Amino acid sequence: LNMSLDPLPMQGPELGVHADDIETPEMEQESKQEVLENKDVIVQHVHIDGLGRTKEDCLTYEIAGVFRAKNLIDVMKRAHEARQKLLRLGIFRQVEVVIDTSQGVDALPNGLDVTFEVTELRRMTGSYNTMVGNNEGSMVLGLKLPNVFGRAEKLTFQFSYGTKETSYGLSFFKPQPGHFERNFAVNFYKVTGQFPWSSLRETDRGVSTEFSFPLWKTNHTLKWEGVWRELGCLARTASFAVREESGHSLKSSLSHAMVIDTRNSTILPRRGALLKINQELAGYTGGDASFLKEDFELQFNKRLFWDSVLSASLWGGCLLPIGDKPTCIADRFYLGGPTSVRGFSMYSIGPQSEGDYLGGEVYWAGAVHLYTPLPFRPGKGGFGDLFRTHFFLNAGNLCNLNYGDGPRAHLSKLAECIRWSYGAGIVLRLGNIARLELNYCIPMGVQSGDR
Repeated sequence: LNMSLDPLPMQGPELGVHADDIETPEMEQESKQEVLENKDVIVQHVHIDGLGRTKEDCLTYEIAGVFRAKNLIDVMKRAHEARQKLLRLGIFRQVEVVIDTSQGVDALPNGLDVTFEVTELRRMTGSYNTMVGNNEGSMVLGLKLPNVFGRAEKLTFQFSYGTKETSYGLSFFKPQPGHFERNFAVNFYKVTGQFPWSSLRETDRGVSTEFSFPLWKTNHTLKWEGVWRELGCLARTASFAVREESGHSLKSSLSHAMVIDTRNSTILPRRGALLKINQELAGYTGGDASFLKEDFELQFNKRLFWDSVLSASLWGGCLLPIGDKPTCIADRFYLGGPTSVRGFSMYSIGPQSEGDYLGGEVYWAGAVHLYTPLPFRPGKGGFGDLFRTHFFLNAGNLCNLNYGDGPRAHLSKLAECIRWSYGAGIVLRLGNIARLELNYCIPMGVQSGDR
């Protein structure tokens, strides 16, 4: 029995073959296939062909499950899972699986050999592209060295030269053999951002280290970041409050993030839930920024009748200054725009001075979405399935708190002057990386100074 596995359908009968197209096999082939499907089998050998600089010991963990298979169908499933794990490492361009009967003097009657035929990525890959947006054009050069030391390490360098600013980043990624979700990363970077809603320019030069690991059904990330921040005015018309924030600061912070994600997709999920909780503590490891920052995101998705999906989301966060020094404009929360409260301009809700938005120390936002297929289902089963009709209701609030007051006063202030909006539109899913929306929004609860 010699078969290729690329890939193995895990559900459904869509194998692309009709019963009438299958030739009648000979009796000997039938008996051999019956033995392999109905009786126990033993995987005697697993081979990996095509390795160059990759060390075999780091791949042993990924393919170990194949040896535990008990019958042919189990072998195929476990081999497919091992193939997915090998591709996930990001060091192979192609992985093919061949399952064959064992050969040689030690071959058993029910023995199988599984061979993974791999094609490694080049030692160095590069990319070049241009980006246009926010009245700025930039050229982005990327350089990637996959599998640097032969155990799925990755070194990445990216350089962006723009008409206004220049940025760069260097990162090193190291997974633990056999546990790809448990990994370590180091980053060096310089990033410049322009925030016209605050008339602010920020340049960050820093270093960070991250350790990610799964724990039960959750994924955690521990991070230390040290960053030298330079804040400046983006325009001569910047308000005095923004000018007061200008200058240099050093932030050293420890943060922790926990994620539980059971959604079937990150762009347009049809089912599942998401929970994100982030904590950041700055000041205890150095620097002149001292604060405790907490925020969360919660999302539920439920599939309804007629292929429609109901989605509900809730966000919230709180920034607590430590000591007598007020919080920095670069650390505060911002609200408004297509990613939070539609119908309002980007980050144009909350405290502001002379037209510049200063952010807030506490916020909440919620949303309810109903996604349905396009009317009359044009292009069903093809291009039309990338589009969804979209009905939504958004709400939120952003403000500063007097931490001398009690919790009841805080909740009362967050319940005042709630901004909300509703509307409808069309959503286009761009692969599994982004979505494009065309919406008609009606903003409500608009306060003085909002846009």
